[in-house]
This record gives sequence, structure tokens and C-alpha cells, in this order.
Amino acid sequence: MNLALIGYGNVGKAFARLLQDKKAQYPFRIVAIHTAHHGTAYNPRGLAIEPEFGTAAAGIDEFLDRAEAEVVFEITPLNPNTGEPAISHIRAAFARRLHVVTANKGPIAHAYSVLRNEAIQAGVEFRFESTVMDGAPIFSLLRDTLPAVQVKGFHGVVNSTTNVILEEMSKGKSLDDGIDVARKLGITEADPGFDIDGWDAAAKTAALANVLMSASVTPLDVETKGIRRLTPEKLAELQSKNKTVRLVNRAQKGPNGLKMRVRAEVLDAADPLATARGTSSLLLIETDLMGTLGILETDPGVKETAYGLFSDLIGIARQI
Repeated sequence: MNLALIGYGNVGKAFARLLQDKKAQYPFRIVAIHTAHHGTAYNPRGLAIEPEFGTAAAGIDEFLDRAEAEVVFEITPLNPNTGEPAISHIRAAFARRLHVVTANKGPIAHAYSVLRNEAIQAGVEFRFESTVMDGAPIFSLLRDTLPAVQVKGFHGVVNSTTNVILEEMSKGKSLDDGIDVARKLGITEADPGFDIDGWDAAAKTAALANVLMSASVTPLDVETKGIRRLTPEKLAELQSKNKTVRLVNRAQKGPNGLKMRVRAEVLDAADPLATARGTSSLLLIETDLMGTLGILETDPGVKETAYGLFSDLIGIARQI
């Protein structure tokens, strides 16, 4: 199968390396890459991991028309306010009856039901496992292994950047110092403010609610407070009382509808949510038939995000 990538940052390169490692068993090839900064590259025989970029395509339509791919990967940076231009990229692919995989949570948080319906009408697959917890199987778990189960709510710690920042601040370092550590680990959003002000977690909350609970919400519907107001002194005081802070996202169905929030919460050290340390993430899903299920991902990186893209690709290949 021929693949086209829109965006080629750390995740895209990790995905290309994974494809190279697995090419004997899974003969997929990247034939086109379009980026905002480096230009555009094409090769019907397959591009190198470090391709030679030429002049940028005039637009996404020109890129997709020339790419001659079967699956499009949308892996551009998050825009938590609108989900664009990623939403338009995905719709352009559906208009050409191309399958789509995305690691960009913006489209799922802002336009999931529209995109899902357009994919169905076009007769193509739409996958997005890497949007919330790297490559951890959240959406496929519910879709493939839990028939008839309804999700009543969820809560978790799904922004690892704030974990790292808070842990650095608890050692007496500043917020900016923590951001620098997280940036060196390669886990921050392109704008770290999206992490520390809670927008990344809000986008993930909206995405989870849209897919798992058939909601029609956006990140703007999530009550959001980030970690910017916290200080090293406050964190040290809490640590002395055997407590910690995590940026927790919650969603719950109730008599008055769906309630969602993202907030820095004070937790006992023994709280399950406090086990999400460093780059780890934890999601607890409350269901009607299976009680509460938990998914813990320990110290993931871009390799795991790339695997989420890879697993979605294999899923598509098995469907067509």
C-alpha cells in the first residue's frame, strides 16, 4: 500500500523508521510527504527516512492528487481552538476516497461525527488510535473487544507534559525549567501553553467523549484550568503531606447531561491517578457491563505514538 504523510515531525520520522524495520512482513511504503516548513517530496518507489524536499505543493488538493496514495496520515500539530487545518486535510482525503489515519486529536475533538459520516459515505476507513494515549489501544479496545458495552464516564491523567513539569517543580525548579525538561523529552505540544493551560487535555477529553460516549462536543465545552497557577513552594508543601498534583480529566453522564472538566487536582500519593508519573498516562473507563477498566501506559515516547499509527494502518489493510 502507498502512503502519504501530511506533516513530518518526530512522530512522522519514527513512523517511517518503524515501516523500514517491518517492511519484510508489511510492505507499506511512503510515496509522498507534505510539510509546512520543508516543502513536499514524492517518489512512487518509496521515500527515504530523510527525503529530499522540493518546492511545496500549492495546497493540499494538489498534494493529494499527485501523491497517488491509498492511505493518508494527518500528523500536523494540534490546533485546540478549531482543529484546522487538519479537519480540511482529512475531508480532502475523503473526497478522493482515501483512507485516513490521524494522530492529531483536533479533528476528533472538534468534528468527529461529521468526519465519521463522511468516511462512511466515501466507503473508506478512518482511524485515530494515537490521538489520546500514544499507541495504547483505547478506541480499538471498545470497538473490537467490548460489544454492547456503554461508557458512562471516564477519568485519567492523559497529559504527560504536565506530569514532567510538576515533578520538576516539586524539586524546586521553575515552571519554565519544567517546560525545558519536557521539551527535551520531545513530549510538548508545538506551543507548550496548550499543555500547561490544559488545552491538550481538554481536546483529549472532548475526543474521548465524542468517540466513546457519542457526544457532540468540542474542547470549548470542557471546564478547563491548567497548572500555571501552581508554584514550587505549594508543591513542596503538598509533598511533605504525602500528596501530589496531577492534571486530571473527567467526564461523566448524569441526570443533567454530560459534565466534563480538566483541572489540577491534589491527590493522595496512594491514589491510582498518582501512579501516572513522568511520561506515563492512565485512563479509567466506567462502563455499564464491565465495571471500570483501566489502561496504564508507562513512559511512552514517539515510538509508541508511531506504533499507534502502524496498528491503525494494519487494521485498515485487514478491512480492505
